[in-house]
Amino acid sequence: MLKKSTYLFLYTLFFIIKFAAAQSSINVPKNQYGIAVIEREDNYLKIIQLDSDQKMIELDKMIPGIILDLRYATKKNFMHRRMYPANTDFTFLRKPAADSLYKIQQELNQHGLGLKIFDAYRPYSVTEKFWELIHDERYVADPSKASNHNRGIAVDLTIVNLKTQEELNMGTGFDNFTDSAHQSFKALPEDILQNRKYLNEVMEKYGFAPLDTEWWHFTLKTNKAFDAMDLSFKSLKKMK
Repeated sequence: MLKKSTYLFLYTLFFIIKFAAAQSSINVPKNQYGIAVIEREDNYLKIIQLDSDQKMIELDKMIPGIILDLRYATKKNFMHRRMYPANTDFTFLRKPAADSLYKIQQELNQHGLGLKIFDAYRPYSVTEKFWELIHDERYVADPSKASNHNRGIAVDLTIVNLKTQEELNMGTGFDNFTDSAHQSFKALPEDILQNRKYLNEVMEKYGFAPLDTEWWHFTLKTNKAFDAMDLSFKSLKKMK
């Protein structure tokens, strides 16, 4: 009969070998910039089998009461055209980001407030289209680096009053490419500055970092690597 320590060693070794074998079977091709971009459903499914944190979570299914106002599924955005299919009324984030957003929603709900999401996961091909129009990294991601939206760990959002369903006044709307949308811009009424401060504080409390040039944009702080993806919303929903 094997000793307990020997059994544990063999058990661990088995899963190490299994993990290594599975990992070697994943071939995520790199694009012209040398970036690995997940485009195939089978690669995505293999990756989430190895690491559940890589899974894309449908936000409105996980977070009760979250409001989705996905601007790139409409013409109400800086591109003035639909960048996502018109029927896109759902979106995703990687599991750690979704878990943190769930906690933020819970805290806000205690104060009669909630989250409104403008954008979360963004297919890599959409980032390429953005770059064709605006070659300015202050506002859109360079495809040679990819966006954290492509990786499923960035989100564009604001806070709403649950009773009135109105957004807290942040001084500008979403996708405002002026200095007044910058975190450092202080020539605003005190109530607006306080609203921005509150948004930053609650997001940072649960592990998100703000973007200097966009008051609405936050990225999950993590040491884990997440590849960019170019899977459609329809594909991700099918594989949830």
